[in-house]
This record gives sequence, C-alpha cells and structure tokens, in this order.
Amino acid sequence: MQKMHRFYRMDEIKRMQKMSKTLRKKTIVLPEDLSSADLHRLLLTAIAPRPIALASTVDQKGRVNLSPFSYFNVFSTRPPVCIISPSRRVKNNTEKHTLENVREVPEVCINIVNYAMTRQMSLASSDYAKGVNEFGKAGFTEAPCMHIRPPRVDQAPVSLECRVDEVKALGSEGGAGNLIICRILSLHLDDTYLRADGSLSPEKLDLVGRMGEDWYCRADDTSMFRVPKPGSPLGMGVDALPERIRLSHVLTGNDLGKLGHLTSLPSPDAIEARRETENCKSILRRCEGDTDRLERELHEEAKRLIEDNHLIEAIEVMMIIK
Repeated sequence: MQKMHRFYRMDEIKRMQKMSKTLRKKTIVLPEDLSSADLHRLLLTAIAPRPIALASTVDQKGRVNLSPFSYFNVFSTRPPVCIISPSRRVKNNTEKHTLENVREVPEVCINIVNYAMTRQMSLASSDYAKGVNEFGKAGFTEAPCMHIRPPRVDQAPVSLECRVDEVKALGSEGGAGNLIICRILSLHLDDTYLRADGSLSPEKLDLVGRMGEDWYCRADDTSMFRVPKPGSPLGMGVDALPERIRLSHVLTGNDLGKLGHLTSLPSPDAIEARRETENCKSILRRCEGDTDRLERELHEEAKRLIEDNHLIEAIEVMMIIK
C-alpha cells in the first residue's frame, strides 16, 4: 500500500511552532503568491552554490553559440548523463539560443568553469543577437571536438562532448525550464589539473559556483573542507545522544553530526573518570550552585574538544552532570 503523506495546514504549522521550543520561526512562501521574477530570485538564492556549464552549440548553418547555465549537474554514471536547463526568459517568455540550437543540431559541449574563466564566462552570458559567436566576444579560444560539431573552450579545465538524447519542456511560461538530457561521449581534461596518478585534483581545479543575485563562490583550497563518508560499523546517530546534548544551545548541527558518528555512549566508569580530571573539577568548582552556567561551560569545553576531533572525551565531559 502506498504510504500517505500528511500535509499540514498553515494555521496548524504556526500553532506547532508556537508550542514547540525546538522549532525555529519560519516565513512560509507559496510560489503562486510571487511573481516569476521574485520566485526566480528566491530559488536561485536558496538553492546554491550551483555548478556552471558553459555550453557550446551550433545551429543548422554552423553558427556557434556559447552560453553559461547554472541549472546544471551530472545525474548518471552508467550511462554517463548530465543535464542543463535553459529557462524561457522571464522578461519576455522567449527561448534562448542554446535551446534553439540543440533542437536543430542535437549536440553540445559542456565546459566546466573555474575561477580563471569567471569574468569571461559572465561576458558570454550577455544577450547578444543570434548568430554572434560569444567565443570571440568573451575572448575564449575555440578547439575542435572529436565526436560533435560544436567547439570546446580551450581554457576550460574540463570539457564534456555530449549528444543530446532528449529535450523535455517543463512549462510554457516565462521562467519554465527545458531539460536538455546530454549523453557524455568523451571528456577533455587539462593536464594542469591532474594529479600524478591521472585523477582530477579538486584543489587544483579552483571551480566556481553560482549563488543568488550577482554572487559567486570559489572552491579553492582555502574554502573546501573534507567530511569523511560514514563507515562501518554504523554510527549510533544524533537521536541516541542524551536530550541535554541534542538540545544544546552551544553545539551546532555539525557538532552533533560528528558525535552521531560514534557507535555508542561512554560507560558510567568512563564518565566518572572524566569527572575526576583536573579540568572538569575546575569547572565544577567554578560553577557550583549554578546549573545553567555549569551546563554552558561544560558544553563550551566539549565544543573545543569536538573541534579537535576528541569526540568521546567531549561526550564524557557533557555527561558528568548527573
């Protein structure tokens, strides 16, 4: 039997938010209450960062077009498939040249954008007349592809030669997307961005992502961070933590997520041994008679331990309150 989902009325949501101390205050927006322009702005600000596809296409006359799209991602490995989605223009509900071209010649070269290309990529997004080659306008170098007619951007760290398998329109109003489903035929990898073993280096790629409004972000080695994938055995989960820890006003969701990777809570003996450490005894003496201050200081100490990846010690510190 298909599982039924419960839909809450607006007044019920507000009542639940008022009653619960753990639910954050939220502003609720319905798409039908916004203009297309305002909804477009809200979605692109909220759903970010988005990778950028600098898409090269040609029309039946062989005229080249180059345009960036941040409605883009990879969706399958076998078969290798990525999708770009040129939306109908919000201002006048017309189609973009990329969409017109792939209907005539179902091929596209998707060039990945890094920081060194950002300003040129932005220039290529200008609304030039049909038939104008944005390679020249943006100062990019055309390079031949192996399997398709559109050229690739020589400056791109990665270029994907693609055959268009399908174009799926999602609507007919301004702002409606058109999914261009692309089968990847070959990849061009700039040797500058490869490791010694031939793999692509995220640190070297220096990719950029599209944010809302005029904002972008840069994925260089100062802004990237690692989050190891959950391993085996499975972590106990945040729901296994004591309520005082789960509802901490000091710990962040990231802190709780780290603790949830542990497989079990510490034993009573381990907690008692932690209570007898000089640091914990100092906190207990300093906060004697003030439970709220004691909990806050213990959680602040635990947060420092979590930042240093001393996760078991962190839980032990917070659990010395009986």
